[in-house]
Amino acid sequence: MISPRWLVAPQEFKGTLTSAQAAEAMAKGIRESSPEVVLDVAPLADGGPGTVDALLSGTRGERRKQVVRGPLGAPVEASWALLDDGRTAVVEMAAASGLSLLPPEARDARLATTYGTGELMRAALDSGCERLIVGLGGSATTDAGTGALAALGYRFLDARGQPLPPGGAALAGLVQVDASSRHPRLGTVELLGATDVTSPLLGADGAARLFGPQKGADAAVVAELEAALAHAATVMGAQSAGWPGTGAAGGFGFGLVSLAGARLVPGYEVVSRALGLERRVLMADVVLTGEGRFDRQTSMGKGPGGLARLAREHGTPVVLFAGCVDRRDGLELDLFTEVVELAASQARPEDPPSKLLCEAAARWAAARLKGGR
Repeated sequence: MISPRWLVAPQEFKGTLTSAQAAEAMAKGIRESSPEVVLDVAPLADGGPGTVDALLSGTRGERRKQVVRGPLGAPVEASWALLDDGRTAVVEMAAASGLSLLPPEARDARLATTYGTGELMRAALDSGCERLIVGLGGSATTDAGTGALAALGYRFLDARGQPLPPGGAALAGLVQVDASSRHPRLGTVELLGATDVTSPLLGADGAARLFGPQKGADAAVVAELEAALAHAATVMGAQSAGWPGTGAAGGFGFGLVSLAGARLVPGYEVVSRALGLERRVLMADVVLTGEGRFDRQTSMGKGPGGLARLAREHGTPVVLFAGCVDRRDGLELDLFTEVVELAASQARPEDPPSKLLCEAAARWAAARLKGGR
């Protein structure tokens, strides 16, 4: 008898489990309840937290660690990766400038800086890579990437010719950008910004108005940041401010495009290609995916929604495990053969998320193999 082959490919469960931790919890539950199943484990990411881990899980590569400046200046240790025998470098901005690095009470959207991400980019460029992928997701910042670019030699100057202080609020005083000392390899590498959103820089769906509140900005600060970004766009290159993805990571996408010649690409597609996801879906009898909250944005393309569309093209059933499901109109739950919601499971709500996910996967696997749901 041929053993069933299942692909386990979850996204992160934001704030609780990385995609690698979620994948391991699901795999552990299935192995314990149904050891006859052959598992293929492929943690997913979309440019946000877990992107480096996901790419390292599916390709030959080397992890490197470096202490850099965190979002509010305190040092943090961050990882980045070299893939393809050093030809491709991957930097995850969440590792150096991410929201998860700050407790809620410390978040300051006015002052947070991407400088540490620029330090990682500088190390990657110094390694001699030919392509540099910057994951643009999970940021604590709204500085249009100026902190990172400053770490790469750009100077953002005020009316007196003095460098601006860190943070997005200071961009209101931007008068000139001096790129004469930028890193010499920026013009020789292929620079990609891997985005997890399609937001433009400005407006209701932009960097400040849509994402500022989760970074600690109240209504007054959101208005201040919107005005500062709009002013900066007139100095840095307003023509690209409306492009999809330029609002990613507090406008980091805009900074990379307007000043560093980057190309913005969907982060999920970068990861799925690197992992050979289509081939692995074709080989699977069942695909199991998941994330902490499944909502309309997720179902529209990236993560579990994108994976489900790919699996449906090949007639492969897909099961979604989610912490909770937003069931408002427009949510494409029909993408999935089955939806397992942890909040409605038999497990105890006080249990750690990894245990809930492990037990839910075990119950589902045992029921399926016995001919149940």
